[in-house]
Amino acid sequence: MRRGLLLPLALLAVASATGAQAPNAIPGAPDPSRVAAGTYQVEPGHTQILFGVDHLGFTPYYGHFSEVSGTLTIDPARPAAAALDVTVPVASVRTTSTRLDEELASPMFFDAAKFPTMRFRSTAIQLRQAGALVQGELTLHGVTRPVALEVLFHGAGTNPNRKTATIGFEGRAHIKRSEFGVTYGLPGISDEVTVIIAAAFEKPAG
Repeated sequence: MRRGLLLPLALLAVASATGAQAPNAIPGAPDPSRVAAGTYQVEPGHTQILFGVDHLGFTPYYGHFSEVSGTLTIDPARPAAAALDVTVPVASVRTTSTRLDEELASPMFFDAAKFPTMRFRSTAIQLRQAGALVQGELTLHGVTRPVALEVLFHGAGTNPNRKTATIGFEGRAHIKRSEFGVTYGLPGISDEVTVIIAAAFEKPAG
């Protein structure tokens, strides 16, 4: 460990032990003891779902979905029993091209009119040293298939603005879009899709 990190870490340890808050401390920290048991709701303003594909072998290309909703039920004493259920409106898809946004929402790709949402529900959670492997079912384009998310716990604490208990995670997965019936543009637009998730959850007061 670099010597320059020792003093800040020592101050953080002292502040935690005494119940004081270190100067300029941020409200969230990757400390499981900060997680309050209960059912949390997705905080959509700070939740993003990015997806990346290979474009013609030239470049990776990314887009994202927003307006996510759903719940996370968790007990820090029994983290493997947590349950996740989230829904994403397909028409929220955005890229750097308005025309491509329209094509992605059309029957060429996701067909948002016919299949307006995609949904992920967890079925099992395996704890790992640096996080967890969340097994679940993804429903996309009218097809439901098993998908595994590699999840890292990012932080927890009380949001000072909203006065709510908040938890944040980062998740990653790899899927093949052809398995969900989304085949337009293969193989020039890659079959494998990388999914990166930044997820924020808030526990309703009371």
